[in-house]
Amino acid sequence: MKSLVKSHLMYAVWEEVEVLKEQTKELTEKNSQLEQDNNLLKTPASPEQLAQFQAQRQTGSPPAAATQPQETTQPPAQPASQGSGPTA
Repeated sequence: MKSLVKSHLMYAVWEEVEVLKEQTKELTEKNSQLEQDNNLLKTPASPEQLAQFQAQRQTGSPPAAATQPQETTQPPAQPASQGSGPTA
């Protein structure tokens, strides 16, 4: 009887360890992606990007705004979808 209880406890602990290993793996991957995105966001914008941004702000034109932000917001959007993928 004692060994049966011990076996069940060992199996429960083993299952929990496996779950925690998987969570650790997912969080490590998410952390790596977020660090890459953070480094990307820290890099200065090119003069062309700044000029386009200033022109968009002055004119308030949606077509130009739709073109540039898609390129700029695409990298942050990818981690959000990848971040929600592993947690789902």
